[in-house]
Amino acid sequence: MPMCGIVGYVGPRDVSTVVLAGLSRLEYRGYDSAGMAVSGENGIERSREVGKVADLVRMLEANPLKGKQGIGHTRWATHGGVTVENAHPHCNSSSSVVLVHNGIIENYTELRESLLSEGVTFSSQTDTEVAAQLLGKIYSGDPKQALIELYRRITGAFALAVMFADDDDHIYCIRKGSPLIVALGDGETLCASDVPAVLEYTRRIVYMGEGEMACLSREGASFWDSEGNPLDKDVVEVDWDLSMVEKGGYPHFMLKEINEQGAVMRQTLTGRTEGEQVDLSKELSWTADWARSIKRVHLVACGTSFYAASVAERVIGLFTDLDVRVDIASEYRYRSIPIGEDTLAVFVSQSGETLDTLAAERFAKEKGARCLAITNNGLSSIAREVDDVLLLKAGPEIGVAATKTFTGQMAVLYLMALYLAKLRGSLKETDEQRLLREMTSMPYKIEALLENSDTVKLMAEKYSLARDFLFLGRGFSFPIALEGALKLKEISYIHAEAYAAGEMKHGPIALLDRAVPVVVVMPDDELWEKTLSNVQETKARKSPVIAITTVGRESYLKDVEDLLSVPATEPELTPFLTVIPLQMFAYYVALARGTEIDQPRNLAKSVTVE
Repeated sequence: MPMCGIVGYVGPRDVSTVVLAGLSRLEYRGYDSAGMAVSGENGIERSREVGKVADLVRMLEANPLKGKQGIGHTRWATHGGVTVENAHPHCNSSSSVVLVHNGIIENYTELRESLLSEGVTFSSQTDTEVAAQLLGKIYSGDPKQALIELYRRITGAFALAVMFADDDDHIYCIRKGSPLIVALGDGETLCASDVPAVLEYTRRIVYMGEGEMACLSREGASFWDSEGNPLDKDVVEVDWDLSMVEKGGYPHFMLKEINEQGAVMRQTLTGRTEGEQVDLSKELSWTADWARSIKRVHLVACGTSFYAASVAERVIGLFTDLDVRVDIASEYRYRSIPIGEDTLAVFVSQSGETLDTLAAERFAKEKGARCLAITNNGLSSIAREVDDVLLLKAGPEIGVAATKTFTGQMAVLYLMALYLAKLRGSLKETDEQRLLREMTSMPYKIEALLENSDTVKLMAEKYSLARDFLFLGRGFSFPIALEGALKLKEISYIHAEAYAAGEMKHGPIALLDRAVPVVVVMPDDELWEKTLSNVQETKARKSPVIAITTVGRESYLKDVEDLLSVPATEPELTPFLTVIPLQMFAYYVALARGTEIDQPRNLAKSVTVE
């Protein structure tokens, strides 16, 4: 399961209420089905339902579960279809063990065949039931030893929350690869896949590490490693609050997060600039000698983070003579490319838990590269493993389609690029002052642009029935065209492709006709005239054109069907502005089509398996 949601609770409150509230806040992680198990006087009882958490809530209103503790799950299906039988929690044949699972058990086929030969009967097609049945076979009254043995016998990436029928005072957890936290309250303890699930009850968090296990009770939690050795874990007071994970009057989290981008930009700059100078010395241990010693920079990421890295590639290339490569994380470690002590490898991941990015980071580290993580979670797996970390300061992002974290990633990457160039002695003071001055004013320009939502909404409604879109851009605008196409396809399910505008004549032009709108990202920069020629070529093929340009350039685009203008800025900084109308356009197209905006089908917020 690329990203499922786990919640566990032991304490005095109504168990169902706590678990269901937590699952609702984790539903961005999976929404094919949901389920809950409660342990109490009647033993372990389960309720499972296909659909969203709201469907499970309705089932439990009719048939409530009561008990002293419970575990719940919201699923993103991989092994086995979307059925009640495949929904979590899963138990063994005698219902003595019940568990929920995030991740994939890679050797489940081998284990399943072995269990079948021993007479075990399966009721689902999931890899998770294999873990439940195997644990039931192993368990002989000692939960700790049973979990250690289970850990030794299953391979893959997994997070498990487990209850035993003969122990209704404790919940047990295992973590390998997939994220899991323990939250410590007053006379109550929780576990969850992510912080939003527990913010209503406590902000005291323990992040479980690789190969770690835990026992939760009302009194707190104890931890041990995969060999059974006890662990002392640090308790972190997170600085998020409940308002950050609620809609705050907006109809969707995505719209809320689009509107938070000015604030994200301000937070990103805070403490990292001094006047019109960039200073990351409080966060990075880089020296001028080290910066001058490196020969190459690798930027590695997935999805939207990859497009932010693609923007950064252009910034670094502009102000240094370094060999810069941007790569998709799932491809990076399978390439034969130079990596060594002269390499700075930068890994961009909103969650810090994306498994492909983690695997790429471990590959680069083994080769001797200096590794930097750019993430929204300073206690994530990737943040704990790298040499240096730069945080986004974006706050929690609930909408599956990334918006504010894209802006945060670009902002941090720009600062990193300028700081690296400054340490190398290749950044002119005039360029540093010019760009920092403009970045400081960028939040106000973003917020002014967001006030234009009514215009974007009308335009989106006009094109909401289109079946295909083409997005074009050059230079800094090419990654923005890619991001615009991704946003549209993610939440509206319209087929959208993006190309470097100069490539249009090399194939995509064959697609153009009256039924294929073309979105052209063309801010006022050195490539504006060349992009204008692509607009004319598009118009000659009868495709309607939506142009995203800079205020003052509108008079040159009188023959395009629709036009959205962004404030003027430095040419290198146009991505911060041109992406905003593309995000809003995707949102309002999806709204007009009636699709699920915050939880688009088949997608999860972060992919925690390969």
